[in-house]
Amino acid sequence: MEMIENSNPEQQIPLKKTSATTPAYSRIALDIASRIARGELHENTKLYGRSIMSSEYGVSPETIRRSFSLLEEMQVVEIKHNSGVVILSRENSLKFIEKFSDQSSTRQLVHKLKRLVEKQVELNIEIQELARSILDATARYSNTTPFHNFECEIPAGSPVIDHSIGEMNFWQKTHATIIAIRRDNKIILSPGPHVELQESDILILVGTSETRESVLNLLQPM
Repeated sequence: MEMIENSNPEQQIPLKKTSATTPAYSRIALDIASRIARGELHENTKLYGRSIMSSEYGVSPETIRRSFSLLEEMQVVEIKHNSGVVILSRENSLKFIEKFSDQSSTRQLVHKLKRLVEKQVELNIEIQELARSILDATARYSNTTPFHNFECEIPAGSPVIDHSIGEMNFWQKTHATIIAIRRDNKIILSPGPHVELQESDILILVGTSETRESVLNLLQPM
């Protein structure tokens, strides 16, 4: 049986670039399978043992053992105790590459999703902090002007439910400006005229003392 040798045993074999989240033993198994698929390593030939290949790839013998185990699971190679590793099938090496590529793509997508979720959480926290700062600033400002901010909750049966701010001519009818809407533990800042109002929304408004009564009258069920 032919023994596969590296033409320069002292030279480490560079691995193909894959996702940084892919374990080293998986990348090495993929590289070996790729060499078999390309015809660099032939069926029914024996690979060097773990110690030599660990030197070639610059990893521990245990990492090489795990690489061989992955390949053996798909019958690309056979591990013969005290005798080395024999290449069984080029066809199975192609199947291994295909399976690995699918799994690698999935891992990359999951990793990307995790990063996006983390960024979204950070952004939501930043938005909440900014909203609180704006509300605090508005409260301080109201103490020095004839205008002040106040809150009104939209009750069940209110005629404004499922209608936009613009449709209700909110400012024209109340002379109060909606600076924010608190909805399900979220804050909608500076809502535009197309934002639809919902039951239990808490409107945060700015206006004079007279405008509060106008708002309450508008929100009351018919």
